[in-house]
Amino acid sequence: MEILRSPACGGLPQNDMTLCFRAMDTKTVESLKSWFDEYVTGFKSGDPAYDQSIVLKEEHTRRVCDEIMYIGKGLGLPENDLRLAQAIALLHDMGRFEQYARYRTFNDRQSVNHAELGVQILRERRVLESVEERELILRAVEYHNRAALPQDETERCLLFSRMVRDADKLDIWRVFLDYYAQKGGKADPTVVHFLPDTPGFSDNICKGLLNRRSVNYTEVKNLNDFKLLQIGWVYDLNFAPSFRRLRERKIVEKYCEFLPESKEIDAVFTVVRSYLKKKDREMRDVSVGDVYRVIVPH
Repeated sequence: MEILRSPACGGLPQNDMTLCFRAMDTKTVESLKSWFDEYVTGFKSGDPAYDQSIVLKEEHTRRVCDEIMYIGKGLGLPENDLRLAQAIALLHDMGRFEQYARYRTFNDRQSVNHAELGVQILRERRVLESVEERELILRAVEYHNRAALPQDETERCLLFSRMVRDADKLDIWRVFLDYYAQKGGKADPTVVHFLPDTPGFSDNICKGLLNRRSVNYTEVKNLNDFKLLQIGWVYDLNFAPSFRRLRERKIVEKYCEFLPESKEIDAVFTVVRSYLKKKDREMRDVSVGDVYRVIVPH
């Protein structure tokens, strides 16, 4: 992809000392989409077993773009900010393709932090060289998979970071639920990091969820632990449209179907449902037009 330049720059070379920046207009977003398509195509080998993992992340990215637009429109963001959010969603998993090409896994702990790798690729290829708010885009990409967002960031960066984190979760839940539903068929075990599907689950993970804490991946030992970790993501949702999607898609109820029956897990779901009801009540009093008040305090 040629580095994006504003027509107002008169086609200045990239090493010209005069900096011209392009706002996140429709043409810029379309250029980024074209670059993304070409970049991802370069990772496809023609081997169906390999390519299905590339396609998995390619399709995930497109759905995250849809999810972030749903969230942004629900928050009443202006068109320019919606396009900025879409660009962040488009680029948030840039590192996944190179990660899989190198290591044949999507497990960051066994390979590389895919968010940091994505930022490195975007900088090296100078994809956003002349795009306004490129540093905000790169920071949102870098933060999207962190356990927690930095407290010293700007409110604007935190807004878009929370949006892409919510959008990412909404689609990842769908991806995992599809996997659990077709397990034993053509499901790709790469999705669940090849975790063993053994009986039982971690008591410590359940205790954390009962205390409304998200789960640390280091505690995950098997597939049931991984499912509980994903349920814990509800504690890191931020916006009313995200909670609405969660409720409408019955995501929590579906996860309940894929976990063993036990009093400990029943207790977890009781606490999670209580938390979601509390959030629903809080959201009713939030002004949609004031996006900074829509950020849910944790």
